[in-house]
Amino acid sequence: MAPRCWRWWHWWSAWPRTRPPPAGSTPGSCQRFSTQEQTPQICVVGSGPAGFYTAQHLLKHHSRAHVDIYEKQLVPFGLVRFGVAPDHPEVKSYGAEDHRALEIPGEELPGVFSARAFVGWYNGLPENRELAPDLSCDTAVILGQGNVALDVARILLTPLEHLEKTDITEASLRVLRQSRVKMVWIVGRRGPLQAAFTIKELREMIQLPGTRPILDPADFLGLQDRIQEAPRPRRRLTELLLRTASEKPVREEAAGQALASRAWGLRFFRSPQQVLPSPDGRRVAGIRLAVTRLEGTGEAACAVPTGDTEDLPCGLVLSSVGYKSRPIDPSVPFDPKLGVIPNVEGRVADVPGLYCSGWVKRGPSGVIGTTMTDSFLTSQTLLQDLKAGLLPSGPRPGYSAIEALLSSRGVRPISFSDWEKLDAEEVSRGQGAGKPREKLLDPREMLRLLGR
Repeated sequence: MAPRCWRWWHWWSAWPRTRPPPAGSTPGSCQRFSTQEQTPQICVVGSGPAGFYTAQHLLKHHSRAHVDIYEKQLVPFGLVRFGVAPDHPEVKSYGAEDHRALEIPGEELPGVFSARAFVGWYNGLPENRELAPDLSCDTAVILGQGNVALDVARILLTPLEHLEKTDITEASLRVLRQSRVKMVWIVGRRGPLQAAFTIKELREMIQLPGTRPILDPADFLGLQDRIQEAPRPRRRLTELLLRTASEKPVREEAAGQALASRAWGLRFFRSPQQVLPSPDGRRVAGIRLAVTRLEGTGEAACAVPTGDTEDLPCGLVLSSVGYKSRPIDPSVPFDPKLGVIPNVEGRVADVPGLYCSGWVKRGPSGVIGTTMTDSFLTSQTLLQDLKAGLLPSGPRPGYSAIEALLSSRGVRPISFSDWEKLDAEEVSRGQGAGKPREKLLDPREMLRLLGR
């Protein structure tokens, strides 16, 4: 079998090179370039949202641009495919290859996973397909209070009949069908005013069938007056938390919660200190949390340990304390502390002609809309440099050079038409089960389906 170190996708301008800009373009939307710059060869590494949006903007604003998109996976779309909760196909977020470690004792115990790996597992990311989480416990703890944490909690608690209609993998469904998890704690080191999840995610958790929320009213003392001057999104989010924590549910809601077999809760002012092992030391049995207090106010408030601790029994720990990018190549500058490529408006520091966009540019924050805007700005910066003559001049070999290199290494790339065959196979398999698709998980099976 040929080496499989790289897979790639190859596109060029969406418009024929003699066609004028699309109808309806605003004045100046398609920049004018000199004759010697009319066919720039541009390479985009990564076919996730940042890569596609950058390519889209380049093609729209330079009608003769030639863009190649390269991807290491056998399928495109990055974490749009692998990082989105299957019951939220309209939400496209997540965009880095690694997670932030907890850096606490016991983190290596069986039963402790990163939320990123767990998300990759139920979404069919090949590298996570053998994760095999043990869900035989009754309590799970998620460390972190962002949207990813709520996504994971929702997957653990959502009735199976709802998940079975999504594109979650059948392998994951088999494990979830055997799950005994009844309680999920979502832990944050700061307070309600610093929670990072959005009101939409919170509302869905509150309304999740067959579950009831558990919030401690003491966590919300004095917040009613303090939120009046907060930005509207933060104020609405905190008001919903306050109502959920303090108001008694109406009769129908109360009846439903009384019958609920599962529950979830938010634990504020708690910071992970140690993962506790079972008596035989073979898996997680709980987590020790440091009780914290806040110094400062608002988003800038810092969690400071009070000296008190509490132990929370659990059989599953999922860390959702942040994502980070990985270095690409020794020749590309990288800040390991921040997890970004040093850049100015997308221009990579000290490397003319090299640009970056997405989370590797700004850090792990924002969702698909943020990434779109950020990618457009990087594309705009590149086009400005191209127009100003700041990029290497003269003809460039582009894809033909990469093709020759791959051939010399015995690498057979996967084309977009190959992906279309895999896509059709996934959709066909999903139709029989009433799902949008059944994702292919095994790279060897994908290659076999392509006759490799």
